[in-house]
Amino acid sequence: MIDADELAAWLRLLLTPGVGRESARRLLGAFGSPQAVAGATRAALAEVVGPRQAAAVAAGPPQLQAQLAAVGRWLEGGSDRHLLTLGDAAYPQPLLESPDPPLLLYVQGDLGTLGVTALAVVGSRKPTAQGLDHARRFAGAFAESGFVVVSGLALGIDGAAHEGALAAGGRTIAVLGTGIDRLYPQRHVDLARRIAAQGALVSEFVPGTPPLAENFPQRNRIIAGLGLGTLVIEAALRSGSLITARLANEAGREVFALPGSIHAEQSRGCHALIRDGARLVETPAEILDELRRPAGLLQPAPRPRLRATPRSAADGPHAPRDPAAAALPGGDADEDPLLQALGHDPISLDSLQARTGWPTSQLLARLLELELRGQLVRLPGGLLQRRGLA
Repeated sequence: MIDADELAAWLRLLLTPGVGRESARRLLGAFGSPQAVAGATRAALAEVVGPRQAAAVAAGPPQLQAQLAAVGRWLEGGSDRHLLTLGDAAYPQPLLESPDPPLLLYVQGDLGTLGVTALAVVGSRKPTAQGLDHARRFAGAFAESGFVVVSGLALGIDGAAHEGALAAGGRTIAVLGTGIDRLYPQRHVDLARRIAAQGALVSEFVPGTPPLAENFPQRNRIIAGLGLGTLVIEAALRSGSLITARLANEAGREVFALPGSIHAEQSRGCHALIRDGARLVETPAEILDELRRPAGLLQPAPRPRLRATPRSAADGPHAPRDPAAAALPGGDADEDPLLQALGHDPISLDSLQARTGWPTSQLLARLLELELRGQLVRLPGGLLQRRGLA
């Protein structure tokens, strides 16, 4: 258990404006502990990080006492709340071996979850109905095989991956882009509570930190670092999931991508990853077989460097929302909700009815309308598929 003096020294080091993680690491390397950094002279600090940052470290963060009190209150809120430093025995080894591990990690839930082999599953916040099905199915298969499923609690693929793991009776870790007491999005508050009871919530941000757009790409490196591999299920070309994939690749972890329709915008990021060297997969078994190889995924091996395209506003917490998206998860406000449910892969009438919840008579009438408009084709075996880019 971290004591009050050590906690104050950590917060002083990590929350001082203008002092980033790299400078904090250099200071810890030079002085050995955050308490020693706090007690060092400005001249000694300047030899490590320069005079400007030395002055900032000497002054400390302006709201240190308030932040210290906020952390204390959060820790006192339950026996399932933990604060880990890099030297803690419970700190997850794969994350420790990643290029940029958090120096301080807030955890709510079962600490033992962090010690189980994990696989990250990420993807679009606006997926197709098929993408959601894939996320639940793959995550459920991973959980049933004993892996912890790691994702980011976001709407869309992240949430479906967490749900799939929980439904399979497995464990899952949600990495937050907020303070651990500020759950985002609000729609996933209940899901987060279930994750804390059957896995763990993780954040590097001090309690009280709101959902700031710049924090979400930072949390992606933790998602990538916790998993021995990362699976991307649907991602546009300007998706934060591609950042996670690149970070996983840079950490020496395997990257898997699920291909999709050439007509689906949500598949283009996955196809770009595959062109850049990610492994194309179609079933959970392919990934599980790769993870079970004797050499493991942490063995260094030459691999292509994956690129992450610039992040768009749609990837952040303040992205504009389409009111029609509520018709079906991942919907486009300008698209027919039945076309959203059809997705881009062949589907049976029973599966489509399960997705929409529509009465049979209404569904058949709408399908006939789409067929007459040339937007739907009927395939052998009673399967249905949308046509072209409609």
